[in-house]
Amino acid sequence: MSQGQLKPIKINRLDHFVITVKDLDTTVDFYTRVLGMKVNTFAGGRKSLHFGRQKINIHVQGSEFEPKAIWPTPGSTDVCFITPTQLDDVVAHLNECEVEILEGPVARTGATGPINSVYFRDPDHNLIEVANYEAEVEPSSSSESSEENRSQW
Repeated sequence: MSQGQLKPIKINRLDHFVITVKDLDTTVDFYTRVLGMKVNTFAGGRKSLHFGRQKINIHVQGSEFEPKAIWPTPGSTDVCFITPTQLDDVVAHLNECEVEILEGPVARTGATGPINSVYFRDPDHNLIEVANYEAEVEPSSSSESSEENRSQW
């Protein structure tokens, strides 16, 4: 087939991405405690973080799994996670976890329209954005108990 006759590849969704970190335990603690992700151990002791139908594979700097990015570097990721949680509750949780907020809540543009975002960094200084689409926001948890509030993370 000539190049003009080829059909482009169709991508449906993101399955996983990889972050390179300095300290595995510190990273796992942050993403499970602050963002409520679940940790999984697989393939000879490798670790991944799970949320929704996606995952983050973790590579420790200097012990990366092949094949890998050409220059795997801690702190080079900039990622946005969508949450149904009210951003006021996100901010309160980040404050409780002693995570410094860099910016937000602020209006931004997401993949499918306007979002509201809060920015902060993980232990390797990756930029983390937690955002929501207004139509997908759940009622505020301010009337829920602290234990129930933590369970959504």
